[in-house]
Amino acid sequence: MFPRLLPVTRTLLIANVAVYLLQLLLGDTLLDWLALWPVGHGFLPWQLLTYGFLHDTSGFAHLAFNMLALWMFGSPLEQTWGQKRFLTFFLVCIAGAGLLQLAVGWWMVSAGALPYPTLGASGGVFGLLLGYGMLFPNNRMIVFPLPMEIKARTLVIFYVLLALVLGFTGLQPGVAHFAHLGGMVVGWLLIRYWRGQPPFGRGPRKPKPPHLRSVR
Repeated sequence: MFPRLLPVTRTLLIANVAVYLLQLLLGDTLLDWLALWPVGHGFLPWQLLTYGFLHDTSGFAHLAFNMLALWMFGSPLEQTWGQKRFLTFFLVCIAGAGLLQLAVGWWMVSAGALPYPTLGASGGVFGLLLGYGMLFPNNRMIVFPLPMEIKARTLVIFYVLLALVLGFTGLQPGVAHFAHLGGMVVGWLLIRYWRGQPPFGRGPRKPKPPHLRSVR
């Protein structure tokens, strides 16, 4: 359940904790520049990455949950992919989650909602969860509060459905559920791109049946 902590994962953990301490020290000053604001209401391009290193300072749970998930799912992926590809994957998932959240934020503001900032590493973390489920689908895990082992693939499906339900029903306000979905969708697309699978390639060729092979 708790893999060996590898260099890039460790650096990301330290960066998130350091920024959290800066937030406690500086108050909401960082939010104006680094949180993800809707287009036309304070959005700046670098916010597509920087928002993923900010967290809610009203409590420690937001940061703790994300960092625990980053450790659990990040280190196995870093060990499998290597440092460069793992870091690329994590940052692309954060940016992809941010893009979907920008679209949702624009729609909500257009409908009359007040503009609000998005912050947190959850988009990248959900991308890591998706990547872990794709690479190790049959690994069994125990996830609080479930009192049983569950396959990684099943856990991914559960969180996708949960994010869809909560996102469309609004049963858990104040959480960017569509950003979570954005991180997972972009992570799925990136892995398929690396594998040369549709929609980016034809995928691995299937061997011809024996009766169709030429005989020499």
